[in-house]
Amino acid sequence: MADKLPNIKTVNEYNEMLGIETLNPLVSVIDLSQAKRMRHMRHTFSFYTVYLKDEKNCDLIYGRRYYDYQKGSVICLAPGQVIGTEDTGEDFQPQGWALCFDPELIRGTSLGKTINDYSFFSYEVNEALHLSEAERNIFIECLMLIKQELSHSIDRMSKKIISNNIELLLNYCLRFYERQFITRENANHDVLIRLEKLLYEYFSSGKALTSGIPTVKYCAVELCLSPNYFGDLVKKETGRTAQEYIRSYAVEVSKEKILDPHKSISQVAFDMGFQYPQHFTRIFKKIVGQTPVEYRSTHISTLN
Repeated sequence: MADKLPNIKTVNEYNEMLGIETLNPLVSVIDLSQAKRMRHMRHTFSFYTVYLKDEKNCDLIYGRRYYDYQKGSVICLAPGQVIGTEDTGEDFQPQGWALCFDPELIRGTSLGKTINDYSFFSYEVNEALHLSEAERNIFIECLMLIKQELSHSIDRMSKKIISNNIELLLNYCLRFYERQFITRENANHDVLIRLEKLLYEYFSSGKALTSGIPTVKYCAVELCLSPNYFGDLVKKETGRTAQEYIRSYAVEVSKEKILDPHKSISQVAFDMGFQYPQHFTRIFKKIVGQTPVEYRSTHISTLN
């Protein structure tokens, strides 16, 4: 059995590993160039971490994949995610910045209520955020606001100010990702083309009858994307959620089958991967404006 990966449980423990002073046990802003030299290792955290990687050509394993980072790449990690590189036996000097904050820090704050909305915490490494120089400057300015507050004596406003500044940084990341989705329009369009091909092959093969309607996770994995990134990309490109897009595709395919007089509506529903015909009817009417029976009746009478 594979050895269990080491887990860094607290922000203070991570600071000690890096030789960095702990100003607040729940949050830390780290200039990695000031950290001590380290050995490579794969590990997990029990807290949130946002990295700005300033090394060039830094091979990093995230989960089970390698990713070649370029200078100015940002990756956001939720607690429990695997990060790091295999130990080569050599020491290295990390570069860039890291923001670490414990879930306890944001509990009861506005950020605590919305942290799950920052879907990029579950993106894969090949979906990292790549900053322009201007964006990098803004990113570091946000870190400096947090760092400045950490040097202030802890008082009743400390938690709120720090969490608000972290929220500001994460909102900038959302904005920068919006820009990245737009500037990578051709790549995004290619994903939609591959999605169309994937769905066509799925329904044409009859797989839906045995495996059900394809899920967002299934499509994302087949396209080598994380479910969150895939969902965000589809939403940005089409204005619909990934689930809505998949269901709409299924409904379009079902129209031709509905016009086959030898097939019952229930059989069409099962062919398209719906477990219950009533569910298929409800989805069909929501998208088309008619029930499958009404659609069949209208079009057959038109053909006649």
